[in-house]
Amino acid sequence: MKVITRFAPSPTGHLHIGGARTAAFCWLLARHFNGTFLLRVEDTDTERSKQEYTDSILASMTWLGLDWDGEEIYQKDRFPIYNEHIDRLLATGHAYWCDCPPEKVEAMREKARAQGAKPKYDGNCRHRNLGPGPGRVVRLAAPLSGAVGFNDMVKGPISFDATELDDMVLRRADGAPTYNLAVVVDDMLMGVTHVIRGDDHVNNTPKQIILYRAFEAELPVFGHVPMILGPDRQKLSKRHGAKAVIEYEKDGLLPAALVNYLVRLGWSHGDQEIFTLDELVNFFDGTSLNASAAGFDPEKLSWVNAQHLREQSPETLLPLMLPFLKEIGLAAPESAAVLALIPLFQPRATLLNEMAAQMKPFLVPAHTLEYDEKAVAKALTDEGKAHLRALRGLLDQCFAANTPTPDSLHQVIQNYVDSNGLKFKQVGPPLRVALAGTLGGPELPAIMTILGHAETLARIDRAVS
Repeated sequence: MKVITRFAPSPTGHLHIGGARTAAFCWLLARHFNGTFLLRVEDTDTERSKQEYTDSILASMTWLGLDWDGEEIYQKDRFPIYNEHIDRLLATGHAYWCDCPPEKVEAMREKARAQGAKPKYDGNCRHRNLGPGPGRVVRLAAPLSGAVGFNDMVKGPISFDATELDDMVLRRADGAPTYNLAVVVDDMLMGVTHVIRGDDHVNNTPKQIILYRAFEAELPVFGHVPMILGPDRQKLSKRHGAKAVIEYEKDGLLPAALVNYLVRLGWSHGDQEIFTLDELVNFFDGTSLNASAAGFDPEKLSWVNAQHLREQSPETLLPLMLPFLKEIGLAAPESAAVLALIPLFQPRATLLNEMAAQMKPFLVPAHTLEYDEKAVAKALTDEGKAHLRALRGLLDQCFAANTPTPDSLHQVIQNYVDSNGLKFKQVGPPLRVALAGTLGGPELPAIMTILGHAETLARIDRAVS
């Protein structure tokens, strides 16, 4: 059997991490078994669906690396197909016309609640043999007894008493198909073999199973993953630090790191925490999905991203860095300089935008370097400037004599410290403020190698002036 999965977002908002995790599970299962991964935009809600959200979802999927097979499918283009299948259900007696107004249906539900029963439509029109007419809907003739069950790939066996199921609406009074009908018809016609989705859809599954059986179609394998919760075990929201996928992209998160983190929120492979996409595809076979909800931890996500950041080659990171450098005012930094700086900052940053900010002081000319006032007051004292003047001549000679290496530049500084009976902490801080405008950062000899002869001396001259 060829595995066919699908991700079916509604374009009523940007793609959030819960949806992104579901998409990743579906994509991984299809890729693991060399199957097909479909993308279906469920835009039957014409009032709330927006093109800007559709565009955002598609862009987020592309950024995450979750490529889909074939063209994306839009439900709004498939109304004739849904109506054709509704007509089939009417013809076979699995559906019927209903003219009960909404207030009458609500009265039925209130009556059931008062009697301690499941609030639902009472089947008033089931045997009236009504036909189409203004204000009428089409309802499913749900079974009146027995059980509707399935074996969930995450939660195990699940069963519903048929007496608790409603004769749900399949076609609204305005002629539009409802969610459950459209989903079943699409999954059935597209040959979807595995439906992985959030466990907020568990109650929809028995309704959909009834439709599959009415169409005499084979059931897919269902898997309902628990929702992602906040650290306080409450429903995840922005107050927990959760954001839309597009916002993580703007923050400088690596897409592979976000996929890695989200997949680990509901699946495990031993104790391994860090996975490449290829490893996830290799290991993810639909088993080991967790039945209990996981908590979202922004700090853990940052840690995972930092691990991925350190594993990337500078050549891979270079094109990812350039947009963030441009955003902070460096429209055309020298690629060779950026490439050389990346390894110095990979161990220090957790996000690409952080790395860009840390690299900026070394990509601007000396006359625009910004200084931290506290660092200047602490390090650029009269004594500190005296050391800088002395070091300037020594560094000038080193640069002029040959192409220096970090080791040779370090030796110049060390010889000056040793020959003058000093400690490095008397010399290092003023040199660092002169070169970087602040205290802290990568090794000074490596920085000077990248800055080069003229820029290194220009920064020292500006610091002592």
